[in-house]
Amino acid sequence: MHIGVLTGGGDVPGLNPCIRAIALAAHSRGWRVTGFRRGWQGVLDIDPDDPATIAAHTMALDEDSVRGIDRLGGTVRHTSRVDPRTQESDRTQHVERVLEALGLDAIITLGGDGTLRFSAHLAKRGVRVIGVPKTMDNDVRGTEHCIGFSTAVSRSVTAINALRTTTESHERIAVIELFGRRSGETALLSGMLAQVDRIVIAEVSPDLDRLIPLLEQDRAKHRGNYAMMVVSEGASLTGTAPTDIAASATARTSGSIGQQIAAEIEQRTDVSTIVQALAYLMRAGQPDATDRMIGLGYGTMAVELLEQGQQGRLVGICDGNYAHNDLSIVQQGAQEIDVDARYDRETFRARLASIEGAPLFLR
Repeated sequence: MHIGVLTGGGDVPGLNPCIRAIALAAHSRGWRVTGFRRGWQGVLDIDPDDPATIAAHTMALDEDSVRGIDRLGGTVRHTSRVDPRTQESDRTQHVERVLEALGLDAIITLGGDGTLRFSAHLAKRGVRVIGVPKTMDNDVRGTEHCIGFSTAVSRSVTAINALRTTTESHERIAVIELFGRRSGETALLSGMLAQVDRIVIAEVSPDLDRLIPLLEQDRAKHRGNYAMMVVSEGASLTGTAPTDIAASATARTSGSIGQQIAAEIEQRTDVSTIVQALAYLMRAGQPDATDRMIGLGYGTMAVELLEQGQQGRLVGICDGNYAHNDLSIVQQGAQEIDVDARYDRETFRARLASIEGAPLFLR
């Protein structure tokens, strides 16, 4: 069997362990593995009749080429946010033609919402596809854990606690903005584990008339006369539209939710703020042990499913075990946290009223 592999969307730690696991599991079965460069962009840039473009945008993945990559962050295959199927154009047939020209029997795609939605589209058209969920937002339906999420939380907790020293030294209120467009799970868990004073998640618009007085109280109660809060980048203030963070994946402006809240704090109180968007630092560097394990498990299971003749499946963790779902589940939209069960809207804090039966990372 000849299988293709690509990574799409934002990079996260844990992708390389998954790529390595796919390559080793496939080669142990005598299969060939071809990796595409830059996600769907690499596929679109290939002219099936031009060997030079094939050589420029693909690479054979064998034991030597994947040796040691599991220790590295990001993705050695590189990535892009290109979607072959948009409102402006549909290049599905070009993708299918490329896969056929390369003699691929199946393709394994590692990505988040966009990458997996197009993968599900291909699966419905008969292409053998296995999807692997990765996003530090942990918002892909059909799994309790996405590659990159654990490391993002670990990085965030470390950074939040480090910011305590300067926040206390200047007796300020720190507003720390984390990635999370539609789901507040990363902010909720990071804030809870770092023991910040207040948390604002993407699913709930904060009422600043309540939030700011609470932060003032928190600051007054702290021995160091400071307070800490975390906010999801996708949150919006009551009565305002969400920041258009989807317009550009790399644009983070002064109009971000963190900047908006900090400006309101300084306007309504005599307290200065520190605003810190952790942004790409959340997904920089090598993966933690959990994301290495998840990457290894997902990559191995993806190959196992192909060996069983499966197609159109999404690997994941369900009820704490490795499992798989129909890939079309990703077309139902992003998975959000259960706000009523996990978040207190009045106090802007995590709610842990019941833990029994909950997944490891809540939700």
